[in-house]
Amino acid sequence: MFALVTAPIFMQSVAKHFHFIGVCGTAMGSTALALRQQGHTLTGSDNAVYPPMSTLLTEQGVDIKVGYKPENLPPRADLYVVGNAISRGNPELEAVLERRLPYCSMAELLKREVIQGKRSFVVTGTHGKTTTTSMLIWLLECGGKLPGFMVGGVPGNFTVGARFNDSDCFVIEGDEYDTAYFDKRSKFLHYLPECAIINNVEFDHADIFKDLDDILLSFRRMTLLVPRNGLVLLNGDDANAMSLKATCPAPVRTVGTGEGCDERIFIVKEAPDFTTFTLGGVEFSIPMNGEFNVRNAAMAISAARFAGVTDSQIREAFTTFKGVFRRQTERGEKSGIKVIDDFGHHPTAIRETLKGLRPKYAGSRLWAVFEPRSNTSRRNVLQKELIQALSSADGSVIAAVNAPEKVPVEQRLDPEAVSRDVTAAGGPCFYEPTTDGIISRLKAETRSGDVIIIFSNGGFDGLHGKLLAAL
Repeated sequence: MFALVTAPIFMQSVAKHFHFIGVCGTAMGSTALALRQQGHTLTGSDNAVYPPMSTLLTEQGVDIKVGYKPENLPPRADLYVVGNAISRGNPELEAVLERRLPYCSMAELLKREVIQGKRSFVVTGTHGKTTTTSMLIWLLECGGKLPGFMVGGVPGNFTVGARFNDSDCFVIEGDEYDTAYFDKRSKFLHYLPECAIINNVEFDHADIFKDLDDILLSFRRMTLLVPRNGLVLLNGDDANAMSLKATCPAPVRTVGTGEGCDERIFIVKEAPDFTTFTLGGVEFSIPMNGEFNVRNAAMAISAARFAGVTDSQIREAFTTFKGVFRRQTERGEKSGIKVIDDFGHHPTAIRETLKGLRPKYAGSRLWAVFEPRSNTSRRNVLQKELIQALSSADGSVIAAVNAPEKVPVEQRLDPEAVSRDVTAAGGPCFYEPTTDGIISRLKAETRSGDVIIIFSNGGFDGLHGKLLAAL
C-alpha cells in the first residue's frame, strides 16, 4: 500500500528532528515517510502499531515506540507533532505541555515545512476529494510540473500518499475536519491555497459541525485565503458551493453542466470503461465512468490549466491515469460474483457510486453492503438519505453501527429501521450485525453475474477477503 519514494527528493539545508505522537495513522505516517526522505530525523509513538505502516516506517529509519509514555519523548527534538486523534490525558501530550516543548498539529507542520512559498493547489468538498486530488497530481506530473503532494489515499499512479520535493507546485487534499484538540479550525485553513477547488458542499462530520451553515462558514473562510492572483473553482451545479461566490475576494470560475457555468461540461459518450466529454468545447476522455467522475476530472483539468499544463498534455495524461486505491476497486471474483471495495460512507457517495457502476456492469444485479462507521454515518442525522441511497441498489445489507457507545442512543442510526424502510421501498435489504451473518446472507441471496459493492471507510473486519473465500 505504501512504498519508498523513488523520485528525486529536494534535501533541505538544515535537517531537523520531528517527533510524531500518533505516527502510524495514514496521513501522519505518510508525512513522516516523506520528511524522512528529505533527510530529517523522525521518531514517533502510537498505540496501533501494525503493518504495513509500521514496517515501512521502521524500514526507513523511523524509531517507533509502542504506547504513549513520557519517556518516549526525545529531549531535544525540533518539533513535536500532535496527531488529530490525540487528546488531553494522553501521557505523552501531557509531558509535552508540562515541559513546555514546541508542538504543533500536522496541518501546521505541512504549512511551515512544506507548503510555504509554493503554489498550493487545495482540493476540497464533501465528496470526490481523493479522486480529484489524484487526477490533478497526475496531470501536473505528466505536464512536467512534478508536484509535491499529500493525499488521503494512495493514487494508483504512485506508491505513496505523500511526496515532498523542490517543485514549486504542491497539491493537497483539503479536509474540512478539525485540525487538533487545540485547534478546531478545518485543516484546509492551514494550506495557503493559491488555487482552491470546491467540488461540492453537504452536511457531514456531525460530531464537530452543528449544521450545514457551520460547514459553509468554514469553506467561506478558506476562500478568503486565496490571493487575487489565485483562482477558486466552484461546482456551478451545487447551490451550496455557489453560495460561497458572493463573498470570495479572489477570481472565481464555475465548472458544471448548467448553462451559466464558465466551464461547461457536456458528456459525449459513456462506455463501461471510459467516458468522453467536452469542457469549454475541448474534448477529453477519462478511463472511468459516471457523471461524478467526469465532474472530478473537469475540476482537475481546470486547475491543471491554471498551473500551465496544456490540453494535449492533459489528454495524454488521462490515458495512463490509474485511479485511486479503495475507490471502486475490484477485489476479486468467485463463482461469477464480483466484489468491489469502495471508501464511500456518505449517502450521496453511495448513491453516486451505484449510479456510476450501472453502465459498467450493465445487466448485473448490484448489491450494496454498508458499514456505518464514520462519525456522521453512525448517527441518524442522514438516516432518510441513507435509505434513499441503498434503495438504488438491487439488494443491500447493512451492518451494525461501529462503536455504538460513542454515539448517544437518541442520535444513533437505527440499521434495523433502515433495512425495513429500504425493503418497503422495493429493494430487499437485510440487517446483519456480524461479519459471518453478512457472508451467510450474501451467499444465500446472490448468484452468478451479481456485483457486490462493499462501502466502508475502515477495514470492515476483513469482509472483502472473507467473502471471496466463502463464495
